[in-house]
Amino acid sequence: MKKVIVGISGGVDSIVAAYLLQKEGYDVEGLFMRNWDSSINNDIKGNPTLNENICTQEQDYNDALDVCNKLGITLHRIDFVKEYWDYVFTYFLDELKKGRTPNPDIMCNKYIKFDMFKKEADKLGADYIATGHYARMIDGHLYKGIDDNKDQSYFLSQVSIDKFSNVLFPVGDLKKEEVRKIAEELNLSVADKKDSTGICFIGERNFKEFLTNYLPNTPGDIIDIDTNKKVGEHIGLMYYTIGQRRGLDIGGNDKRLYVVGKNLDKNVLYVSLGDDTKYLQSTSCIVEDINYLSDKRPTSASAKFRYRQKDIPVTIEYLEDGNIEVFYDNVKSVTPGQACVIYDGDECIIGGIIKEVRKDGKKLEYLL
Repeated sequence: MKKVIVGISGGVDSIVAAYLLQKEGYDVEGLFMRNWDSSINNDIKGNPTLNENICTQEQDYNDALDVCNKLGITLHRIDFVKEYWDYVFTYFLDELKKGRTPNPDIMCNKYIKFDMFKKEADKLGADYIATGHYARMIDGHLYKGIDDNKDQSYFLSQVSIDKFSNVLFPVGDLKKEEVRKIAEELNLSVADKKDSTGICFIGERNFKEFLTNYLPNTPGDIIDIDTNKKVGEHIGLMYYTIGQRRGLDIGGNDKRLYVVGKNLDKNVLYVSLGDDTKYLQSTSCIVEDINYLSDKRPTSASAKFRYRQKDIPVTIEYLEDGNIEVFYDNVKSVTPGQACVIYDGDECIIGGIIKEVRKDGKKLEYLL
């Protein structure tokens, strides 16, 4: 009997994945990862600051233990707190310091779930590992999950294809409502549990308050990019994303504003007034940190620049420095630091991180 170690998070997807494998006759065990110290943060000087009322990770473990006990699945527990800090959270902070828009979930999959986790599973004698990701492996290639609304191949785009050689995605062929129905039929306590959101393994928090524990606030001017006049003050460039309209807190201005860019050297946040989104539109981007998930090197394909974004037709130029330039027709809010994921139909073939955004061949300087 082949042994599968399933990453059990305490959510409905991972436990249904474990149940489905158990039903298929695998020897199934679970492994719960503790990747964040949910009771303590450090301030910008490294001093611990207690955060009361944050106990979701322990609740997740209790939920995981409850459902595993019900299904007769042994649940192991491992701490990756230091590894998560070193490889995921530090990256997240460094990218924010650069004014970019990082996706820590992608790095968590690359360094924790499909690296550290796999090594721990090997110690437990695993023939396979499995997770509750909505994705599919077909003939050694990574494909989207069939549920368009839940597909998570975007978040797997930085994982080396060889890491998937013994990986199973049991819920990738199911819709989310089917997964919940299975959990309900089994009378599992997590059947109606809300999907996790927020920063990977850190969860939902007041983002501004949370970041002040690690990065100092540096207030500065908000400048109207059309008039070059000051229209307000920002509380720190790291708190704003390209295209953002809410939360600018510019008193006395009844027009609609949206964020169009940042200048780190001058500590300036650029905004534009009205409904004209011309500053958000670009026609190509340079993508670095390329991860090839296939031998395919198409010049025409589709891409996503954000999770759950509809597929966008693109053309691709492969550059001599190993990066690629991805061309498209006036897409809004393509932003440095985001992932660019290339697809051939439903197959995920290339992942990378956006380095530079261009319009008609010229770099958009206000986008860093």
